[in-house]
Amino acid sequence: MNGRTGAGRTAVTRTVRAGASRRRVRGRTVAALALCAALAPGLLPAARAQAAPQAAPQAVHRVAADGKPVVRLSAKEAGKGGSLTVTGHGWRPKALLTLLICGQNMIGGSNSCANGDGRATTTDAHGAFRRKLPVAEPPKPCPCVVHVATVTGAAAAADAPFTVAGHPVAPLPPETTGGRLAVLAQPRLAGTSGLLTWFGAPAQRELTVTVGNLGQVPARDPLFRVGTSHGVFAPKWEEQQWRGTIPAGKKAQIRLPVELPAGAHGDYLVSLAYGGRTLVEQPWGVGRPWGVTLFWVLLCVVIPTAVFRIGMALVDRVRPHRTDRHRKHSAGRAAGRPPRTRTKDRTAHDGSTDGPGTPGESGGLPWFTPDTAPSTTTSTERPTSKGSA
Repeated sequence: MNGRTGAGRTAVTRTVRAGASRRRVRGRTVAALALCAALAPGLLPAARAQAAPQAAPQAVHRVAADGKPVVRLSAKEAGKGGSLTVTGHGWRPKALLTLLICGQNMIGGSNSCANGDGRATTTDAHGAFRRKLPVAEPPKPCPCVVHVATVTGAAAAADAPFTVAGHPVAPLPPETTGGRLAVLAQPRLAGTSGLLTWFGAPAQRELTVTVGNLGQVPARDPLFRVGTSHGVFAPKWEEQQWRGTIPAGKKAQIRLPVELPAGAHGDYLVSLAYGGRTLVEQPWGVGRPWGVTLFWVLLCVVIPTAVFRIGMALVDRVRPHRTDRHRKHSAGRAAGRPPRTRTKDRTAHDGSTDGPGTPGESGGLPWFTPDTAPSTTTSTERPTSKGSA
């Protein structure tokens, strides 16, 4: 009995302890839930802030993949002297942009914009930007737009409608050229320089542009203006008519020749305008005509050589000729005959009557005749010595 009673007490004790441990676990769980509920309002904003930067690049990359940059304005209308915030995404990373307020929907190009009050900005690594722009009145009446365009690299632009409060409004000018053309693809200059260009001949290229007709009527035989500019100088325009028709809502590829003056070299900018609006601007680097430099170097060498040769020919004609004696001497040597020698005159000079061997003789040698020659006997006798017989 005692053994059974002890076993029962042990089982009861274990049951009580298990219930107490369950109550402690429940209490801790309730406390943890209460703590989480208290901290949740402060943790949710931080989690949203951390998740936003991770989601933003995905959206930017999605827009950039579409190939159409986007511009947004903080206000649709503002008066002169105010400001608005311009944001954008989908642009090329680290690209330099210009922000302008333009009138007449920028139909007349940058001449319709308030260039003095424009701003410049650079996109970030994801192709986004944020910039404040002062509100100014453009030189043309509204409807107005905020025009954003790239400065260097591939051409890209986007417009956002904007109203300048208090600025006059006028209807857009009629489309007299038929259709409204816009560039749809990056332009390119086709062609290469030949040997004649290396010697200063005019450099020639072909400007290829894909344009689309955004108007309501077809563009028949559109008249373009092609301009070339060098450095800070204004472009020199030349009208060229493209033969063909671009229906409304359709696109076409335009090819126009471009030519520079003879000897041109350096960095040039080719511009294409239509209907008073500049459509594209394409840079063109032209090499130096080294053939012209080589020609001048050779000319500087040939001219002094020719002058020297002419001078030597004149000297040969002016200086005195050689004597006949020298010529005969040379002719005798050439014929194999011994040269003829001249002997001195042994007679006295100028009628001198002195005999040979006299002091008045011009010669220095004592010439003798057979009668005056000394005898060998007299000249060879030896004197007798004293006392000899």
